[in-house]
Amino acid sequence: MLIMTLADKQRIVIQLAPDFAPRHIDNIRKLALAHWWDSGAIERSQDNYVVQWRGPVMHPPLPEGVSASPPAEYERAFGIQPFLPLPYPDAYASKTGYIRSWPVGTDGEKVWLTHCYGMIGVARDMPPDTGDGTELYAVNGQAPRQLDRNIALVGRVIAGMDALSALPRGKAPLGFYKSDTHMPAIESVRLASELPPAEQPRFQVMRTASDSFKNYIRARANRSETFFVRPAAGLDVCNAPIPIREEPARHL
Repeated sequence: MLIMTLADKQRIVIQLAPDFAPRHIDNIRKLALAHWWDSGAIERSQDNYVVQWRGPVMHPPLPEGVSASPPAEYERAFGIQPFLPLPYPDAYASKTGYIRSWPVGTDGEKVWLTHCYGMIGVARDMPPDTGDGTELYAVNGQAPRQLDRNIALVGRVIAGMDALSALPRGKAPLGFYKSDTHMPAIESVRLASELPPAEQPRFQVMRTASDSFKNYIRARANRSETFFVRPAAGLDVCNAPIPIREEPARHL
């Protein structure tokens, strides 16, 4: 996990997904250990799209071992298991579902993470650039699934997404802030493993192989509350976020 602390002390917790983008996440871990994003800033807050951040403007060369050109980890061979498919059609993939609690699309041969709300991606320039991990973004609106298989997705926000989604929108093109003075400041970004044990957050994630999750999916697809006149009998993978909760703090 990454712990990003904003200058106003709001905390954002990010769970990384090394099964899907190992080289990019290796970069991100090394950048976090080098405190790359300390004194950085949120540079972009585009309405109904993404929030994007970077390190300080003036930065030293990349830390040792960080690849400036990692491979295009936009999809993986369909060898990651177990896969729990959704029994509903999808506009962007032959089939969608979940692998180890991550929302995915697949064509039967390849599998990829989907751009759901709160997912973390690696900002990049035009191809063949794949992004080195120094600039990351979080989806803050309707899932931009057209980005699937075009950008490396590396994780998801599991706490603090409300802080990112509530940021003032940037007024320059694409939601960038017009000047540094408008950019919300980042105090620090740390790997959770760097923190003292008593300060390390711990989360529980519902197992997608459990009966509880299967019941959850059925309930999301067929809402039976009094409010609903017509149950949808269908479900988009991004409309069934994985239930995640933080464990109470432990006193060691």
